[in-house]
Amino acid sequence: MNNSTYQLDDFVLKLPISQTARITAQQFADQQPNTEKAEQVRLNTLAVWVVNDYLQMMDIPTDLQGSDSWNPIIRLCANVADLEVPSIGRLECRPVHLDQQICSIPPETWKERVGYLVVQFDESLQEAKLLGFIPSVATETLPLAQLQPLEAFIDHIWQLRQSPVNSLVNLSQWFAGIFETGWQTIESLWNVPEFRPTYAFRSIETLEPDALNRLESITKRAKLIDLGIQILNQPVMLIVEISPEKDQQTNIHLQLHATGNQIYLPLGVHLTVLDSSGTIFLDAQSRKLDNYIQLQFRGEPTEQFSVRVALDNTSITEYFRI
Repeated sequence: MNNSTYQLDDFVLKLPISQTARITAQQFADQQPNTEKAEQVRLNTLAVWVVNDYLQMMDIPTDLQGSDSWNPIIRLCANVADLEVPSIGRLECRPVHLDQQICSIPPETWKERVGYLVVQFDESLQEAKLLGFIPSVATETLPLAQLQPLEAFIDHIWQLRQSPVNSLVNLSQWFAGIFETGWQTIESLWNVPEFRPTYAFRSIETLEPDALNRLESITKRAKLIDLGIQILNQPVMLIVEISPEKDQQTNIHLQLHATGNQIYLPLGVHLTVLDSSGTIFLDAQSRKLDNYIQLQFRGEPTEQFSVRVALDNTSITEYFRI
């Protein structure tokens, strides 16, 4: 899943840096053991303060005191610039200088973050520029050209409000046998007569030996989708199948099935994959005589995406992290 890139000048937001912010950053810097660490903490603190001001402008509640960047011990031991956003998660606010084209992302910030905002400073520290956002990272360097606009960040926050970070489905844990509530084996759902499809599936015994070997690395789970996506009170079944690839990517196969005595899906049901910015990546729509529809793609480690099932004006969305 490839994210679009943008010209930075098209969407940067300039914000003033208050005297209170500079005083607080200096106080935090004075607590550090050397000048290098002091400068790191000063810029990290200002980056968090600027993002906090921006979120306040957007009426998004924040909790500075609950952030690791406001904890003196964690500030000393780690290079963190996080901002706690209640009911959503932690944003990482990374500072860059005026002449930098690459932002450093310390490994200690790769986990437990719902997104990364990059803040640019000049030498005067009177004004800052919010350069953009990216939902997840897996390397220590982030080219600024890969940043997404702040509009995409607001969309991302809105999505997380609908489905907070603690309800993200962590697909990497599926390989270790750890599954979120509601995701069951297909067999357990089919053992319930009212959910068992009336049409037959190809039996494992009919598969070729090579296909059987591939099955050993496949992990799959299913979930009933019944929030308005019903026909004659019969929910549909979303099946997510994942398998590892040699290049550390994950192959993801989605299927949406009719259940029970409904042989076919309702006409016009959409199965849609959206990337981390909420942009449609793949879409399938049921036709008149479809038992199921499916989509398949590959993703990178830590990448986030969502799957939407929709009929007419009603939809339900599941959020995933690879």
